[in-house]
Amino acid sequence: MTDRRRRTLKIVLQITCQLLWLVGLMVGLCGVYLLLNCTQNSLFLSHSYLILPAIFALVTAAFLLISGCLGCWVSTRESAFLQGLFVFLLVVVLCLESTATALAFFHTRKLHSEVAPLRGVFQRYTASSQDPESRAVDAAQEELQCCGVRDYRDWLETPWFNRSGGLGVPHSCCNSTFYFCNGTLAQPWKLYGQGCQVKLEDTIQFVLNLIMWSFLPVVLVEIFGFVTVAHLMKDQPLLQYHILGRS
Repeated sequence: MTDRRRRTLKIVLQITCQLLWLVGLMVGLCGVYLLLNCTQNSLFLSHSYLILPAIFALVTAAFLLISGCLGCWVSTRESAFLQGLFVFLLVVVLCLESTATALAFFHTRKLHSEVAPLRGVFQRYTASSQDPESRAVDAAQEELQCCGVRDYRDWLETPWFNRSGGLGVPHSCCNSTFYFCNGTLAQPWKLYGQGCQVKLEDTIQFVLNLIMWSFLPVVLVEIFGFVTVAHLMKDQPLLQYHILGRS
C-alpha cells in the first residue's frame, strides 16, 4: 500500500470517528430523554423494565464515544493491537445497540399495558400538595397538556370530584392559552381536550422509536469503521529485521 493511500484511509478513519461521536451523542440523548420520562412518570408505569432500553442506549453511547477516541488514536499509530481493540469495541457497540433496539421494539408492543396504573393514580387524586400521587397528576397534566385519562370527563368519575362539590376539574387541566381559567365545567373549551394516557403513550413511543431508528446510522458508521480498519490491518507494514553481526 502506498503512503498516499494509507494516509487517505487514516483521514477516512478520523472522519468515521467523528461520526461515531455524533451518533453516540444522539443515542445518549435518546437514552437520557427516555430515562427522564420513566423517572418523572414512574407512578404511572406498571413496571420499571421500561428503563432497560434507556440504560442500554446510555451504555452504547459511552462505548461509541470511547470507540471514537480510540479510533482517532489508531489513525496516528501503526499498531495492530490498537486496531484489533478498535474492532472489538465496534463489535461490542453493535451488540449493545442491537439489544437496545430489541428492547425498545418489545416495549412498543406492550406500551398500553405499561401505563395501566394511570387510571388508578387519577382515582386516588386528593389535590393535596403533600400527596406525591396528586403532585404527579398535576405535573403530568401541565407538562403533557392533557386532562384526565381519556379526556376531562374522566374526572367526573373520581372521588375527588364528588368531594369538591362537582363543579370543576383540577386547575392543572386548564389550557395555558386561557389566563382566566379556574377548571369549571361550564367552560370545557378552556380545558385540555386530550387525555393523559394517549399523551404519555405518544411521548414514550416517540423516544422508543428514536432508539430503534438510531440503529441504522450506528450500523452504517460502524461498517465504514470496519472496512477502513480492515484495509489498514491487511496492509500493515512488516517489521524490518536485521541479522546482528558477530563481534
